[in-house]
Parts: sequence; C-alpha cells; structure tokens
Amino acid sequence: MLRKSRQDPLVREFILRNVGNHPTSIVSLTMGEFARSRPTILGYVEKLVREGLLSFSGKTSARRYKLKPQVEETYTLSIDYLWNEDTVWREKIFPLMNGRVKQNIIELCQYGFTEMLNNVLAHATSQDVFILYRQTYTHVEMMVIDRGVGIFKKIQKDFNLADPRTALLELSKGKLTSDKRNHAGEGIYFTSRMFDRFQIRSGNLFYSRAKRDGDDWLVEVNDRLADRKGTMVTMLIRTDAEWTTQDVFEKFRGDDLRFRKTHVPIKLAQYPGEQFVSRSQAKRLLARFNDFSEVSLDFADIEQIGQPFADEIFRIFRRDHPEIAISIANANKAIMEMIAFVSDEKESQKELDLFSK
Repeated sequence: MLRKSRQDPLVREFILRNVGNHPTSIVSLTMGEFARSRPTILGYVEKLVREGLLSFSGKTSARRYKLKPQVEETYTLSIDYLWNEDTVWREKIFPLMNGRVKQNIIELCQYGFTEMLNNVLAHATSQDVFILYRQTYTHVEMMVIDRGVGIFKKIQKDFNLADPRTALLELSKGKLTSDKRNHAGEGIYFTSRMFDRFQIRSGNLFYSRAKRDGDDWLVEVNDRLADRKGTMVTMLIRTDAEWTTQDVFEKFRGDDLRFRKTHVPIKLAQYPGEQFVSRSQAKRLLARFNDFSEVSLDFADIEQIGQPFADEIFRIFRRDHPEIAISIANANKAIMEMIAFVSDEKESQKELDLFSK
C-alpha cells in the first residue's frame, strides 16, 4: 500500500488540473511544485492511469499524458425527432451528468445546451443535428452542430447587413433576434459568458470567447470555406467552476431584471488591415446601442483611434443619448487622450486623469 504521505489529494488534483497544459512535463512540474522525487510523482501518475483518469502515449523518455474522457457520447438526431430542446436535454444529456458533476454545472450546461439547440430548431433550416457530450475529470464539453444555412449568414440576411462579420458583431452585443415574438435574443450572449470557453464556427468565420479573462477573438479561415453550410457551437466549462446562471444574469441585468447592459469588444468590428478612423465605422459599431442602458466598450488589442471615429461615439452619440452610459475598458493612453480631446464632458477628462495615475 502507498504510505499516507503519498496519497495527498492536493498532488492528485494538481496533476489532473495541469496535465492539459503540460502533457509532456507534468511529472517535472509536479516535482517542483511539491518538492517530491520523480519516483514518487510517477507513482501518482501511474495510479491515475490505472484509475482511468489519465491516458498516455509514447515511450517512457517522451511520454505524453492527457485526461481520459469519463463520459463521451454522440448523437445524430433528425429534426423530426427534435420536437423541443428540453426533451433532448432530459433524455440525452442530463442522464450523463446527473450524479457526476455539481448542480451549478448542470444548470449552466442546461441553459447553454437548450439555448443552442433551440437556435437550430428555430433558425438553422437543417435536416439533422449532431450533438457531443464529453466529460473528463476537469471539464465538461458540449458541441451542437447543424448543416443549415449558417448562423452569420442567416443574421446577415434577416437584418440586411453588409456581411457575415457585421452579423457576428451584432450577435456579440446581444438582444438580436428576427423573431421578437418568440425570442429575446439573449441566448448566445448569456451562454457565451457562462462557459470557460464558447466558440462558434460558421462559414469562414471562427469566433471564440474565454470567460476567465474576458477575451473575445475572431479568426477568418480559408475563404474556400465561406460557402460551407452549417454552424458548430462548442461550450467548455471546468468541473470546479463556482459561478451560477444567476451570477451571470445579475451582471448584465438592471434593477428591473431586464437585460440592460452589454459588453462590446471593439476588435470584432475591425476588418483585416484597417484602423478605426471614420464616422461610418463608428456608426456601424453604434448600431442598436439604444437597446441598452449601459454599454462597455472594450478596446483590448486596439492601438489607436482616429478623431472622427472618437467624435462620433464620445461626443455626438453621448450628446444625443445621455440616458445611455458608455464605459471604457482596456484602452491605452493614446485612446484615452483622443476620447478626452473630442469629448464635451468633464467625465472623460476624469477618466483620463484616473488612467494617468
């Protein structure tokens, strides 16, 4: 039997939580973290392999470890079967989670899964849907894939937008729906903030949002994929996550419990090779801001903005819509100086003063 000192649950937890990012160096990493010998840490790793929590490949000198799925199920369901998303959740996904993960994780996954599946039923015009559920010791992953028209193209068409990129920008703001009678347009916005990672791939666009650092990014893949039909949504959450659906709702809802606040990553409005300099760019960004009472403009990865662009947002729009509070996040000094330069309001100068300090 292993001595009690070798059964430290903190060592096991460290290995399992870090092996994903350190598949070839997890042994040496753990040795340094806990000041244990290589044979001792290898004993932990080998036991985790025997328990079915880890798997490995390669020879001893170049062994690569990874988390082994505890549950992995896939379904391809005809739309004729999908009479409602709650039934699919109750029959296919919930039994895989019940008793295996915490209740808050189940509730987060139920919200995200049913919202994404409802989008397929309501908008995708797909004949079937592919569903994946995968769970390891550290994460739950779900995928919903359809072969319909594609989410960004559908939004582009419904709202007469310039291109799928503009559709993605509008989608990221929230409260976007072509069927206001039956949908609030909140599903993707809230779902993307409930998971550690939320991704949409459709056509030649790939959008990803990571909850822990609030990072949003967009990749344009090969243009030959632009006409490929369908949408793939991936949702990933840690099994030790502590937040709840209510925590996410409260962050973006006002005192009247309605969806009032939005966060807009400016870089999603940026086309390759362009800078934010014109009023027309600003107006494209400002679309539907009057649906909200608070808007947070996130300037992460933006180096500078032009005077007309800044003037349209921070002087003209603020003047015409004083009821809408616009806050600024992740702006560098050059951007803050431009905002202060164009603004009529003392508040912008206060923001710049705080930035300088």
